[in-house]
Amino acid sequence: MNYAVKTFTGLDVALKELEPFVRNGQHLLTGKPFLNFGEMRSREILANWLLCAAVNQIDGRELTFASDPIGGDGIICDRSTGETWPTEHVMVPPPPGGSGDTEALILAAIEQKRAKGGAAYAAGKTLIVFLEAGTGAWLPNKVARRLPDPLLFAAVWVVGLYVVRDGAYTYAVTALDISEGAAPACLVHVSQGFEAWAVERLQ
Repeated sequence: MNYAVKTFTGLDVALKELEPFVRNGQHLLTGKPFLNFGEMRSREILANWLLCAAVNQIDGRELTFASDPIGGDGIICDRSTGETWPTEHVMVPPPPGGSGDTEALILAAIEQKRAKGGAAYAAGKTLIVFLEAGTGAWLPNKVARRLPDPLLFAAVWVVGLYVVRDGAYTYAVTALDISEGAAPACLVHVSQGFEAWAVERLQ
């Protein structure tokens, strides 16, 4: 059965559309879902965009994303192979009082989604953690080693704001996968005008 989905004509178009919501900041935390884009929230669109931008640059893929017509938080699509990966998202908001253990907060968010529906809910899906805690640095390899077993989800990524400088935004994008030694991590640098981006591999 075929479903109708919403997508952008390119990642460049998506980035420009995201600009006012990223600059607003609060919209990423509390903004209402977009009815014309599968009821996805701005943070979910941004997170999917960041994952695609990072993987395309590092692995030479042609990833894009679309709305999920059956209720998920977006679908990652490979234009060249036709492969698709449904996503689920969870946010780590700023904790009360503004302090906390970032690694523990990430793991708690993963467990929250893992417990939501069990294996049937998580099977085949990529979980994306949108990190907005503002509680300081964390170690991806350490978090990856502490993931629950079984994880249930096919993969887990963490994305979060790294720095804003002169109107340009940099986000950290990390795959919690240490199967090849170290969790792949990179920075996605978005230009001041939101018309271009560059990806820097960290590990």
